[in-house]
Amino acid sequence: MENNTITRKKRKRIWPIEIIAGLFIMMIVFFIAVNVDIKTTQETLSDTAHYINEQCNSFTRLNLASETKSLLRVIESAQQIKHNITYERSLSDKDIFTEEFIKKNMQECYLTAVIIMDSKGNLIAQEYTDEYGADELNEYLDSTSLIDVVDNTEKTYAIRIDCEDGSYVDLAACGMADSSGIVVVYYHTPAEYVNNYNLSFTHILSGYDDREDGKIVVTKGNQIIASNDDSMVGEDIDKYNVIKKIKETGASGKIVHADSNRRWGSHNYGLMERGRDYYVYVYMPERNVFKTTPRNMQYTFVAYMFAVLVLNMMRWKTVQGYEREQYEMQQQYAKTLQEKNEQLQEAVRREEKANAAKTDFLSRMTHDIRTPLNGIIGLLRIDESHKEDTDMINTNRKKMSIAANHLLSLINDILQMSKLEDGQIELSREIVDLNKLAKDIITIVEQRASDSGVNLKYDKVAGKVMYPYVYGSPLHLRQLFLNIYANCIKYNKAGGMVSTYFKCIGTQDGIVTYEWTVTDTGIGMSEEFLEHIFEPFVQEKTDARSVYQGTGLGMAIVKSLVDKMNGTISVTSKEGEGSTFVIRIPFEIASKVEEITDDKEKSSNDISGIKILLAEDNELNAEIAQTLLVDEGANVTVVSDGEQAVREFTRCAPHTYDVILMDIMMPKLDGIAATKAIRAMERPDAVEIPIIAMTANAFEEDARKCVEAGMNAHLSKPLQMDVVVGTIAEYYKR
Repeated sequence: MENNTITRKKRKRIWPIEIIAGLFIMMIVFFIAVNVDIKTTQETLSDTAHYINEQCNSFTRLNLASETKSLLRVIESAQQIKHNITYERSLSDKDIFTEEFIKKNMQECYLTAVIIMDSKGNLIAQEYTDEYGADELNEYLDSTSLIDVVDNTEKTYAIRIDCEDGSYVDLAACGMADSSGIVVVYYHTPAEYVNNYNLSFTHILSGYDDREDGKIVVTKGNQIIASNDDSMVGEDIDKYNVIKKIKETGASGKIVHADSNRRWGSHNYGLMERGRDYYVYVYMPERNVFKTTPRNMQYTFVAYMFAVLVLNMMRWKTVQGYEREQYEMQQQYAKTLQEKNEQLQEAVRREEKANAAKTDFLSRMTHDIRTPLNGIIGLLRIDESHKEDTDMINTNRKKMSIAANHLLSLINDILQMSKLEDGQIELSREIVDLNKLAKDIITIVEQRASDSGVNLKYDKVAGKVMYPYVYGSPLHLRQLFLNIYANCIKYNKAGGMVSTYFKCIGTQDGIVTYEWTVTDTGIGMSEEFLEHIFEPFVQEKTDARSVYQGTGLGMAIVKSLVDKMNGTISVTSKEGEGSTFVIRIPFEIASKVEEITDDKEKSSNDISGIKILLAEDNELNAEIAQTLLVDEGANVTVVSDGEQAVREFTRCAPHTYDVILMDIMMPKLDGIAATKAIRAMERPDAVEIPIIAMTANAFEEDARKCVEAGMNAHLSKPLQMDVVVGTIAEYYKR
């Protein structure tokens, strides 16, 4: 009840608004419709006036041309008769102005009349073909202008004479050759011919209905010379108030609202357009102007009433369904609230899962890092307690080396996996000899397999490689296959087998696709684990880290590298029987291969006597490097940062040092900046001296930055002394 009361009150408030809105809309429509009708009328009247004006101008031009042509014809006829008279007089002294002579000339020249006058203008002879004779033309025959032609034989007089009956006469006169008289000729055009063949304003205005098209009036001066209302022709324009009002505006093409003098309240809209010799007026009554306005008002009223009716029906329907909508809204709100709560709970679960994953990752990494560290620390304590037992100490050193290498491998895998996920690893594009690459990989794998008691079986690749030279990234290809073989060997059984099969899938558009199938007879994997084998830190068994010393990153790195190479990898496995890895990789075929000869004499890695400047901020690392280099026979000077390295190099004479070993991460001035500063010095050895990076940053992008800064080579920590010595010897001998 309360809702119904509120609804009725709302309806009472809405009705006045609807009425006011309707009146406002009707006013707007009325204003627009009136303006549209006036504009349309102006365009229509303007088009009509312009067309009539153009036709009047054309009429004037054509009539002038016709008049000129006709006058020229009678002038030529007068001249011709003058020549005929001169010719006849030259043949005879007799009177030649006989009736026969004049009629003959009149017929030959197609004239209405020929009149011969003496030098004073007196009539000598004349002949006519119709009733229009000299008596009607006395006014023109006696004119001084016509008589004057007798004194100038080259002068001709011509005029068109409009007659009262609507006909006209084209008259021409010229003096005789001996100035003894005047030849007058004319051609009379009957009124009937004029009405039938000549253009007139009546023809122009024919077809215009004054009731539909409005009044059309053509004036010359103050006289109406043409109109589509015949009763107005010949009248003075002052008689018509509408025309006077339009004329008073003085603006051509501007519509004017003027009242008529016929009856009170009769108003017209009209305009004027100026012509060459005429004024054209076009106007029509208001009832013809505003034909569409009443109709538009009716349409608007009906449309508005329909809209109000539909609106009220919709409002009524809305009111009827109000309670139902309220109920549905409450239900929807409850449902939405429940969904939001479920989403919130899901978000909490995801957050808890993410936190658990982080905790699990930190826990596993802590375990994986602490395990080799614990072994190294424990072995150091054992060595401290058994200083005299040389065999035990040597054995423990080997174990510590293995643990340290495992720790280094773990750190490298974590960093590389992170960079692969971030897209920071860029594959190189080099010419790769697949036969040589396979040989190098097998050489490394054979030693690992032998140490683990696993046998290797593989195809002789060289005979099956259709295109041995391709473009690829040899470093990452080597890492990819070493990770797969390491996985097959690590999870194999004593006396087990790792088999490799190779084939060419095909070539297309300069791309060759090769397939490697690697099968082991190891412990195998469950179907459930196969779905997650390429995920980071995932292992089949929870004790795999302790038993097999793995991190769970090897296959994740393999999958990322294969994807970057646009290849595919698939795995099938059965628990207790082994696993099979199928790798397909497309390669761009190398079009040209530069033969690399291996007959270069290998330089001796002797660095005895070489003077080395070592820049290292860590005292322990500096001491270790200095000791190992001195043991190789080198002379080593140590500085603790890049700034001291630049200062020491600047202080010493050129060629004091043969090689610079430069750490990258140092205080004050890092190794990159120090290298750039040395290379920028204006001394001969600043450009020539080998500068070798010696840093824990062990990735390709780090090596690229070093080379771009001006360094010659990049050595990663922990240092392998055979590599360090070989690199120093190589660049020193260059």
